[in-house]
Amino acid sequence: MSTTRVGARPATRSWVIAGLVGGIIAGIVFAMFEMIMAAIMGDGFFAPLMMIGAIVLGQGALPMPEPTIGLSTIVPVGIAVHMVLSIIYGAVFAALASGVGFLRNYRWALIGVATVFGIALWIVNFYVVASILFPWFGMANPVVQFLAHAFFFGTALGLVLAARAQPGEEKESGQPSVHTAQRNGQAQSRVASRSR
Repeated sequence: MSTTRVGARPATRSWVIAGLVGGIIAGIVFAMFEMIMAAIMGDGFFAPLMMIGAIVLGQGALPMPEPTIGLSTIVPVGIAVHMVLSIIYGAVFAALASGVGFLRNYRWALIGVATVFGIALWIVNFYVVASILFPWFGMANPVVQFLAHAFFFGTALGLVLAARAQPGEEKESGQPSVHTAQRNGQAQSRVASRSR
């Protein structure tokens, strides 16, 4: 019994590290989508970072009517806040996913659940936290926010985590990795087709 616990820690740790990296990648993908959409919709390329920066800097960072704080301060603060949150969300999701067998073993399930996680982040962040603490996020287009959180963060995070499983991971954790499970399935298919 204690062997399983000792073996599970390195695997969970590797998932959390992958979640940190996945959070960074998904955070960048999310931010770029948000900024491009804001520019297309006429809100200004930096509008998303201004709203995020206002979490720390206050309403003087907001794009409307005019910010009272310079972009040279708002943009780095907005990026820092966004990336810290993305890293935390990525690590939390990866830690949770590492303990669920079907998420460790089935890439599409992992990607799908990560997408649902992105939707949950959108609901909690925009309709619970922001409505109470940061009401200026109500200015954001809800369709863009749904797409950004679900696909450009959640799905991106799931793709990074699905790609992270390495052959031989089961030696560390006692659980088969995504690659091993797929290889075993392919090998069984080839054996079955040869026996016919």
